[in-house]
Amino acid sequence: MPDEFPDPQKIWQEQPTEATKMSLEEIRRKAHQFRTKGRWKALTAIVIGTALCGVFAAVSAKAQYLVLRIGWGVLSLWGLYGAWKAYKWIWPSNLAEDAALSTSLEFYRNELERRRDYTRHIWRNSALWLCFVGLAFLVLPVLGMAVKNPRLLLNAIPFFVLLAAWFVAFVFLRRRDQRMLQREIDELNSLGTEPRP
Repeated sequence: MPDEFPDPQKIWQEQPTEATKMSLEEIRRKAHQFRTKGRWKALTAIVIGTALCGVFAAVSAKAQYLVLRIGWGVLSLWGLYGAWKAYKWIWPSNLAEDAALSTSLEFYRNELERRRDYTRHIWRNSALWLCFVGLAFLVLPVLGMAVKNPRLLLNAIPFFVLLAAWFVAFVFLRRRDQRMLQREIDELNSLGTEPRP
């Protein structure tokens, strides 16, 4: 006996879909919201980078050993470089208030792609390698002293645990940001040319 009732799930899955279209106002709102968040993010990175530069420079000036001075000095340069790169890469440009749909869409897409590229090449763009060089100058003398006094290694364990936790969180957040940015770019690429009224 054939089924008298069709499968509702099959009917639902086979129904035609309509492409979602954003209105001009919605695209402008998202672009302005992205610009505002980007500016806060850049400003935060600039302030933190500048503060780290000052703190590391002060510690470098007071360090007793040359190796430690070099390590703190390298970290100070890293903080300054990070602040400059945050301004260069993260600080968004301006969008005219009366911009047309194509201009607003292009602006938003370009800003998303620029942020995605920054995140994709974060090791080079934020000079994290410079941070690790500075840390190496600070850690190597401690490891040398730890060979003579193994109890010093116990004091260094919290630092290495925090460094490992930071690294894991950094990798996770970077991947999440990349996925979100790419999803947004793909959504913009799939939009039709005509906005909703």
